[in-house]
Amino acid sequence: MLKPNAHYGDLQESYLFYNIGQKVQAYLDAHPGAKLYRMGIGDVSLPLCPAVIEALHQGVADQSVKERFHGYMPECGAPFLRQAIAAHYEKRGVKLDPEEVFVSSGASDELGDILDLFDRSSTALVLEPAYPAYVDANIMAGRKIVHLAASRENGFLPAPTEDLDADILYLCSPNNPTGAVFSRAQLQAWVDFANEKGALILFDAAYEAFIEEPDLPHSIFELPGARTCAIEICSLSKTAGFTGTRLGYTILPKDLQRGGMDLHAMWVRNRTTKTNGVSYILQRGGAAVFTEEGQRQVMENLQVYKNNARTLMKAMEQLGLWYCGGKNAPYIWLRCPGGLSSWQFFDTLLQEIQVVGTPGEGFGACGEGYFRFSTFGSPEDTEEAARRLVQLLGKN
Repeated sequence: MLKPNAHYGDLQESYLFYNIGQKVQAYLDAHPGAKLYRMGIGDVSLPLCPAVIEALHQGVADQSVKERFHGYMPECGAPFLRQAIAAHYEKRGVKLDPEEVFVSSGASDELGDILDLFDRSSTALVLEPAYPAYVDANIMAGRKIVHLAASRENGFLPAPTEDLDADILYLCSPNNPTGAVFSRAQLQAWVDFANEKGALILFDAAYEAFIEEPDLPHSIFELPGARTCAIEICSLSKTAGFTGTRLGYTILPKDLQRGGMDLHAMWVRNRTTKTNGVSYILQRGGAAVFTEEGQRQVMENLQVYKNNARTLMKAMEQLGLWYCGGKNAPYIWLRCPGGLSSWQFFDTLLQEIQVVGTPGEGFGACGEGYFRFSTFGSPEDTEEAARRLVQLLGKN
């Protein structure tokens, strides 16, 4: 008889967005035609930039011509895209072999698949509050998880301590949900810790394009020692609007060895066994992101979201609310006012001013009492939501 994976029974119900959806629908049922200002989900609102659209159209046209037609693509990524990404990193002073770049269907897929490289006896360390998939993917694998609490006191950027005992270290910078960003010194401490302990860092860099301060690292490979202890997973979803198009990449150095095994070679074997590669059309669109014109257009779109962040930060400061994020990230993480729980604050905003955000409790116990706003909406909706926030909370 088939024996299912019993670890699925250890998963908590994914109640966060289900509950949000239920509450929102109940409000709309009671208030037909009401306008909601949605700043909860981290999905982009601007379309793909013209350079990407042109490249996608060209990719489609290529598939109609025998001489330019492409069937199966290389499982680890088309050379033209791997080379374009490596060249992009080199502009930041990070030297990569294009073969160290693996093209994926997105960061979320890769964050789960990459766990194939590690024995189930390995322990995963998650800095909480955290993107829920870090925890759930390891529960599904039956892996032990250590939770390291982040807090307002450490700016939601905890440092490693000698008593930590874990093998797989999840770091996300800029962070989802808090928007906090590791400084070079803070990130170097984690690199040194991983090398000392023989651990491995899974570095989620999905939001690196939002970093504005020049001294903050965009890539973990800007730091000495990272090539022997880190894998970087990145996405074009938030950088270039590929949330519905699905494209990302993973950097896995050839220097990475553990237990006498070559993790780079292992990942090549994994990809060539488990995937047939990403489509030619999508990779053509992705390559356009890294052209000079593509970068100009992408940054122009990102500026809209950054301006949204400034609008919300101004409201937070006007209200005297504690928050982090926003300046170098597309999320603002604030302390709920008046001692409200995160769900109480959600209900207040929905019922009183029709603003929808995300309760911090959904990102782990350390998120209770906090709230996340996304800056991916339209400027008009963001400005109106900020105005309503100030009007509501300024009364108290």
